Amino acid sequence: MKKEIKVTSLKKAVDVLNCFTQKPKLGVTQISNMTGLYKSNVYNILSTYEAMGYLERDNETGKYKLGLGIFTLSRALGDSFCITKVALPYMQEMANQTRERIYLGIPHEDEVVYLEALYPAGEMNLMRSLLGERAKMYCTGIGKAMLAYLPEEKIEEYCNRPLPAFTENTITDSEELKRELARIRKSGYAIDCMEHEFGIKCIAVPVFDKSGAVCAAISISGPSLRFTNERIEELYELLKTNIAMIVERI
Repeated sequence: MKKEIKVTSLKKAVDVLNCFTQKPKLGVTQISNMTGLYKSNVYNILSTYEAMGYLERDNETGKYKLGLGIFTLSRALGDSFCITKVALPYMQEMANQTRERIYLGIPHEDEVVYLEALYPAGEMNLMRSLLGERAKMYCTGIGKAMLAYLPEEKIEEYCNRPLPAFTENTITDSEELKRELARIRKSGYAIDCMEHEFGIKCIAVPVFDKSGAVCAAISISGPSLRFTNERIEELYELLKTNIAMIVERI
């Protein structure tokens, strides 16, 4: 049941903030067009966020971007997930060992929400927080790893939705997606073969909670040329071993 929104002014303010999930830098007119709010209302909301440190304004362009206040909140949210705290050292070790990037994501409605990304030692300058970034389940390794283990009725509902292509490798046919999910359940891992981004391949393994329900997935991602069939099997064993240790500590 949809919950009642009791403070409409707060909703307007949050709607403005949510605009920055679509573009990193926005001006008053752009946000007004996106939300349907008057420019004067948008300006007042943006100014308040700026004063609180949640937004920053570029003096040259007049556009706004997310500020450090949002980063502080995002870190607090990340710390509230037990799996994040437990998984980080294992993810870092896998990143160092494989020299690839390691991602952690959880399911939310019909999408993947990324909680963390770990990079090999020596590439720390490339690191950025992924907390809150989203992607579709059907075209990502983490997404398919979790989708494959959802209840059957949810899988059926998901597969019957439109599946727009991101690359020429994206699975856009519902029956083909169902076959792919069956393969994942049989093998224990999912592969993103340049289905979301050309040139990038990854392998992902689901994480199950104590009740046996899928609660997350962890992936190893990198240039497709490095992900041969033989290496994928090696990476699967590495993921499986580390995830088993993570689950023991959750």
